[in-house]
Amino acid sequence: MAKHGAKSQPATFDVTCPCCSSVLKVDAESRAVISHVAAERPKMFADLDEAGKAMREQEGRRDSIFRQSVEAEKQRGDLLEKKFQEAMRRAKESPDTGRPIRDIDLD
Repeated sequence: MAKHGAKSQPATFDVTCPCCSSVLKVDAESRAVISHVAAERPKMFADLDEAGKAMREQEGRRDSIFRQSVEAEKQRGDLLEKKFQEAMRRAKESPDTGRPIRDIDLD
């Protein structure tokens, strides 16, 4: 039963995507997308000079990180050698006295 004077529902409605902010126009009866308007993406850089500058800065940071990792690798070898020498010194100071005592041997 339709009421007299009641407003009819619109044939289409707009839906905004929560992820990308694009707008979809949907037909209410068929529940199909009729049209799509993509959201406008903001420009990352105003011009090519600014983009080039950002690329050079990124290249400089990448080179710096690489140099730091190479230096850390060089020092890692020295550190491992020092640890090995310390372990050898401790092994000579307290030689192995035989088989270790197991829990089962104490029973």
